[in-house]
Amino acid sequence: MTKQTIYTSEAPDPIGAYSQGVITGNILFVSGQIGLDPTKMELRDSFSSQAKQVFSNLSAILDEAGTNLEEILKLTVFLTDLDNFSVLNEIMIEMFQKPFPARSVVETSRLPKDALLEIEAIAKV
Repeated sequence: MTKQTIYTSEAPDPIGAYSQGVITGNILFVSGQIGLDPTKMELRDSFSSQAKQVFSNLSAILDEAGTNLEEILKLTVFLTDLDNFSVLNEIMIEMFQKPFPARSVVETSRLPKDALLEIEAIAKV
């Protein structure tokens, strides 16, 4: 199978040696996104605003690949504080319709740029 990379200026530029997204077959793998505003490359100031920015960034990458949030099959979420778990759930209920994507949530000690969360996705194209 061939591998196609995805890039959009509507999401933050990669801050390391990775692609925003990679398609193989009809599956898109989206690299972990943090709550960076793509125009300023600065983190949003609260957990809620970072989470909403993460989903905006994911959506931009999905759109560039010709798909959308509803086609996400699996999310992997990294939180620096599991006390934000309920806020994450509230935001996901706003962003997604049932059936929700499969999801894992892991607490971690630190994320790039000291972000409060990072989310990666696998979606159908």
